[in-house]
Amino acid sequence: MPTSAPDPSTHGLSTRCVHAGEQLDSQGGIHAPLYNHSTFGFPSTAAILDVVEGRSEGNLYTRYGLNPTIRTLETRLADLEGGEAAWAFSSGMAAEAATFLAHASVGDNIVCIGDVYGGTFELLADNLPTLGITTRFLLVDELDQLPDMIDDRTRIVFFETPTNPTLDVIDIPAIAAIARSAGALTVVDSTFATPVNQNPLALGADLVVHSATKYLGGHSDLTGGAVIGSAEFLAPIWTWRKNLGQMIAPEVASLLSRSIRTLVVRVRAQNAAAEAVAAFLDNHPKVIRVNHPSLSNHPGHVTAKSQMRGYGGMLSFVYDGDASAVVDRLRIFTIAPSLGGVESLVTQPVTTTHHGMTPEQRERRGIVDGLVRLSIGLEDVEDLIADLDSAFS
Repeated sequence: MPTSAPDPSTHGLSTRCVHAGEQLDSQGGIHAPLYNHSTFGFPSTAAILDVVEGRSEGNLYTRYGLNPTIRTLETRLADLEGGEAAWAFSSGMAAEAATFLAHASVGDNIVCIGDVYGGTFELLADNLPTLGITTRFLLVDELDQLPDMIDDRTRIVFFETPTNPTLDVIDIPAIAAIARSAGALTVVDSTFATPVNQNPLALGADLVVHSATKYLGGHSDLTGGAVIGSAEFLAPIWTWRKNLGQMIAPEVASLLSRSIRTLVVRVRAQNAAAEAVAAFLDNHPKVIRVNHPSLSNHPGHVTAKSQMRGYGGMLSFVYDGDASAVVDRLRIFTIAPSLGGVESLVTQPVTTTHHGMTPEQRERRGIVDGLVRLSIGLEDVEDLIADLDSAFS
């Protein structure tokens, strides 16, 4: 297991997953109830103005995030990542888009390091340039070029770690130091790691983003996102979320709070199972390469040991043969996009998450036809390994 990385609180993570942000309501409910209200009433004009003008906290309008169910979720998210505050969104892409738009404008640029989710790549490469915001892409093996890629119009250095789908591990403190010296923000997508395995803010990042659809939700039954950090860096993001209508629904926020209570036990079990599956694949004659930071031959293994508390439930491998045939023969793994649920999923990135990239873009990033991505769930790991072994045969 990786060595212990910084923890943002003196209370244990499991305790905080269960209790952070909670308080008994007027009826004695032990968890925050669902306030499925679009608006909230006030006893006087003075009282509503106090909330509108920021002199007191209160509930006002759900699209603004001023809803007790949403505020409870955000308090918990901030606690888990050691941030001053958190904003919850309708999706992870909404969280990323608002973050980029809040901190970059016409003439500015973003530096993106390593592999990223296909939707994120499309946002950076195709959508933001129409607004005058450009992105410079660097692969992990090109990090020595980073100082030269940053100029006085670079506002954000963005990366995932571990990355999707090749599981590269990027040194957060090292990149954050370079970005900070140039006056740029470091924004880390920590979806694959989760707060159980990694806390980017404690390692020097300015903002951390999650697709809550994945491990935070954990049951493939909700769509959400979050961005966490200091009040200063979150303030401009709030306005974009409000005016773009990207707010998470109260029903989803309540469901997400429910899911986070079991986050630690789920992720730690998935960590262990993924290590076992990675070890099996690493010794299989039909597998060319396995991407999982637990393996000592993984290029990011040493970095992962220094900044992570667990190696995660995601892995990918390159099959020596017809990968589609292997995927089609699996019976416990379900062919589906997304990840992080209690059920194990399998996908070929060329058919789903990175299908929108050109063949040249995929080849540059090592996203070959034979690459298969696995999201390890909570089934018995012996059954998962037997399913893979049978499909290979």
